[in-house]
Amino acid sequence: MKGAIQSLAVSYFLHATEDGDRVSSAVAALTGSDAPFEEDVVSGHFGNSIRRVDLHLHGEEAAMALERLVASLPSSVRASIAHEIDNYVDEHSSLFLRLDKQKLVLGQVAMGTDDVVWLKVKPRGFVMKGRGRDFFYDMLMAK
Repeated sequence: MKGAIQSLAVSYFLHATEDGDRVSSAVAALTGSDAPFEEDVVSGHFGNSIRRVDLHLHGEEAAMALERLVASLPSSVRASIAHEIDNYVDEHSSLFLRLDKQKLVLGQVAMGTDDVVWLKVKPRGFVMKGRGRDFFYDMLMAK
């Protein structure tokens, strides 16, 4: 049987003043993946260049990246997410997290609100049948 995770998507914005290689290296270290990043250039409010960076992992690679991520979260953060799981799982059973980008570059994994790395974890169909919330809760509490 296939694993429970279908995909894991990572997205973040890079401003001209940021070192894109450092951020990409931090994300690669977090996920344990050497998959290529995709980049699009968009224009900021004042015409400045902003890069949107995306990484898409599938199947076993996505599952392993999620395990690494969960293991890297401090136990207090895992417990907080688990106890507020309804704020992190949508109606399609996908898990959404926002990590502090600047702390990630420094080697720390923490939740963020402003300058973030977005993660979307999509479970396979058999998990989505009303169990997505419970699946992610159990994963967070098991570590």
